[in-house]
Amino acid sequence: MTRYRAILAYDGTAYFGFQRQAGDIPTVQGAVEAAIVVISGQTATVIGAGRTDRGVHAAGQVIAFDLLRALNANLSDDIALQSVVQQPGFHPRFDALSRIYRYTVIQAAQRQPLLRQRTWWVRQTLDVDAMRAAAGMLVGERDFAAFGSPPQGTNTVRTVQGSEWTWQPAYDGMCLSYRVEANAFLQHMVRRMVGLQVDVGRGVVDLAQFEDIVCSADISRVKTIAPPQGLVLEAVRYADRVERSTQPVDTSVTSGW
Repeated sequence: MTRYRAILAYDGTAYFGFQRQAGDIPTVQGAVEAAIVVISGQTATVIGAGRTDRGVHAAGQVIAFDLLRALNANLSDDIALQSVVQQPGFHPRFDALSRIYRYTVIQAAQRQPLLRQRTWWVRQTLDVDAMRAAAGMLVGERDFAAFGSPPQGTNTVRTVQGSEWTWQPAYDGMCLSYRVEANAFLQHMVRRMVGLQVDVGRGVVDLAQFEDIVCSADISRVKTIAPPQGLVLEAVRYADRVERSTQPVDTSVTSGW
């Protein structure tokens, strides 16, 4: 068998996460593996760099499998391979140095129907400076047990290399984009990180409390978990390059038309 390395983009709205599940539950991994069977007559296991949750999207998910034909022709319109190369021995998860996620929040007085499957709508005015300060506190190696549980084992120590918010005016409010890079993530880690930072922006949690919660390693103290639709696995970093879609999902918006 020849191993292939590929970048995969998908809209996660219709899927119960990336990872295959028992029964007929729709997942991204299951859809790609079904396409492989259709075009080759053979079964193959698709390995992903990360396990995105139900409703979470990806612009730069990296996968590996051991055969290929015309896969995109047999995939539904909401999943597509962006590039494919042969790479014997490649493992998208174990070879990865880091993963990069992006989360988008729309702060506006009224809900935005056209963005509902790509962003988290927050009605309240947010203190962006406080959220930026909170984001900076997350950089470094520490126990992130307050934000999630490990998919396997008990190790909850992770290294966050980058954590920052950017924003631009939009719809009588603003569009906020959170970008975080880490060597690995716990289950629901990014969504809890975003939820707690938005609570800082709302004034529900101050910066001293934020730091205390982060250091506590107590998951019960994070009261808000951001919804899945605002989250995108944007890229995965390897020793040779950063794998990302050539056409990343754009959730940015501008004021006016």
